[in-house]
Amino acid sequence: MGIPAASEPKVVTGDHGYVLEDVPHFTDYIPNLHTYPNPLQDNPAYAVVKQYFVDTDDTVPQQIVVHVDSPRGIHFRRAGPRQKVYFKSDDVHACIVTCGGLCPGLNTVIREIVGSLHGMYGVTRIEGIEGGYRGFYSRNTIKLTPKVTNGIHKRGGTIIGTSRGGYDNQKIVNSIEDRGINQVYIIGGDGTLKGASAIYEEVRRRGLKVAVVGIPKTIDNDIPIIDKSFGFDTAVEEAQRAINAAHVEAESNENCIGLVKLMGRDSGFIAMYATLASRDVDCCLIPESPFYLEGPGGLFEYIEKRIEENGHMVIVVAEGAGQDLVAESRTAGGKDTSGNRVLDDIGLWLSQKIKIQLQGHFKKQTDMELNLKYIDPTYMILAVPSNASDNVYSTLLAQSAVHGAMAGYTGFTVGPVHGRECYLPFYRITEKQNKVVITDRMWARMLSSTNQPSFYNTKDIIESIVDEAPATQLLDDQVADKTAVTKETTVC
Repeated sequence: MGIPAASEPKVVTGDHGYVLEDVPHFTDYIPNLHTYPNPLQDNPAYAVVKQYFVDTDDTVPQQIVVHVDSPRGIHFRRAGPRQKVYFKSDDVHACIVTCGGLCPGLNTVIREIVGSLHGMYGVTRIEGIEGGYRGFYSRNTIKLTPKVTNGIHKRGGTIIGTSRGGYDNQKIVNSIEDRGINQVYIIGGDGTLKGASAIYEEVRRRGLKVAVVGIPKTIDNDIPIIDKSFGFDTAVEEAQRAINAAHVEAESNENCIGLVKLMGRDSGFIAMYATLASRDVDCCLIPESPFYLEGPGGLFEYIEKRIEENGHMVIVVAEGAGQDLVAESRTAGGKDTSGNRVLDDIGLWLSQKIKIQLQGHFKKQTDMELNLKYIDPTYMILAVPSNASDNVYSTLLAQSAVHGAMAGYTGFTVGPVHGRECYLPFYRITEKQNKVVITDRMWARMLSSTNQPSFYNTKDIIESIVDEAPATQLLDDQVADKTAVTKETTVC
């Protein structure tokens, strides 16, 4: 097999449909590189491990549920330390940069990269790039040592700062080359990793021996292939606190709705998992599942039913849900500096629509005002330190990233696939977003937990009414309702 270009997938095929989607390596474009024994072989902490080094042929399958006649399918290279490394410890000059929004676990990843480089490989030159990508060419660096990073995992945020935008590929690679940096650890989401991929390609074009490593970060858990992203468990745990507060308020007041808005621009994993974990939620709205407000089977009808039955209810809405409905009354705010569309505040908009639409109904039915408590815990969740689960997970990510860079791999991201840490090519992480599948069992479990309807298309409901009754028997008010609903409802 010939050497692939920087932008081409590095694919190895084998018998019985085996496919390895491999990651780039220095030897793909730099000949005659010298290797060195891995310092871990002399580390007393790892002497007790029976087989610590990962075999070069170890891979992990993308699919683990197969049929008897299924081909072996796509595999990824297993992460972990190799017996030979491509850097002498004294020659390593590493840097770490964090980009995009905050996420629980950022400081843990920074701490563990520093700890792994220093403690496992004896690397002493490690810098933090201040303020995201633009920090490469317009900001100072922070010297990172185990002493500096000791205890930072106990607080939220990132000690080296972050920002959106500021990406200039040529300036960044020029800075890397001028400073003599040969390992770059980039922590960020989809847009950040696309930038990291371009950095790798430019580094390769120049023939530089620089390992470019991405560590996927998104609190929304919308990164494909990997089991989950760091910070997600913490976000779900913190979201439950907000849901519990909404439930207490709703339960303590007459005709009360507790409305909680959670993160989830395009994927509703936090809302769905927090709903399942809480069991106090009556309705969960996410971007992947369209809903509408008025008409048969709509949200307002469901709210009326739940309030009349229980006297209260709790609604959880992901920030990206119902954006088509909001757009009817307002114009979306363009894009931010990272290229993401600016979302309207669905929580605030929905709370106002509920009050306007249903206030008169409950006043007439019960002579009581409709109460609504709106809670938006977004920035409180983003800023908290990671919990124990995410701390362990972030540790594994950071250590795997360092092992890969020292072993000469580059242009890759790291993450668990079915519980095994893997090295993944950039394109597999950035090609699409991970989304809730609303025909999957997990969404069905959520619907069973809340007892909410699926909010099918109003048109489908009306057509089913028409199919069930002869046209001559349709009442005039049904026809009128059909016309009104069709005009008032926008269906995704």
